[in-house]
Amino acid sequence: MYELIKSSIRTIPDYPKAGIQFRDITTLLENPKALRMTIDAIVHRYMEQNITAVAGIEARGFIFGSAVAYELGAAFITVRKAGKLPAETVSQSYQLEYGEDKIEIHKDCIQANDRILLIDDLIATGGTAAAAIKLIRKLEGNIIESCFVVDLPDLGGSQYLQTKLNCPCFSLCEFEGE
Repeated sequence: MYELIKSSIRTIPDYPKAGIQFRDITTLLENPKALRMTIDAIVHRYMEQNITAVAGIEARGFIFGSAVAYELGAAFITVRKAGKLPAETVSQSYQLEYGEDKIEIHKDCIQANDRILLIDDLIATGGTAAAAIKLIRKLEGNIIESCFVVDLPDLGGSQYLQTKLNCPCFSLCEFEGE
């Protein structure tokens, strides 16, 4: 199953710049069997965890997160780029390769001690996921695990989340050393 998921992710060399091997999940989304297997694998992992909310990181985390939330009977929380949410928000800045960015969630989207699953399509350096974890914890949400379809372990993001933020990580597949 995991090999089918991994093999349905296209690699685009030198995108967005020379030397980068871009992992394109649109080919996974276009493959009904691989997409179903991806959602089912994630749901199966968390079905007995009493997840009360799934937080998806904009934009591809919305695709996987909302389907998983639906299947788990959980709420769905949107973690968005700054300025995209209409109600009162809390925000968290994080570092980019050249500069800084910010993500936000609605201030009233989490109840104290909610059991939250954080989802995104891919973890690289972990900056966005780390900011999302900090946001959720600001509102007293309990993050059960952070889940990704793809991990790029050579970039250290999942290791950072686990060791520096004490947040367990799970991914369906890894692309190493490329």
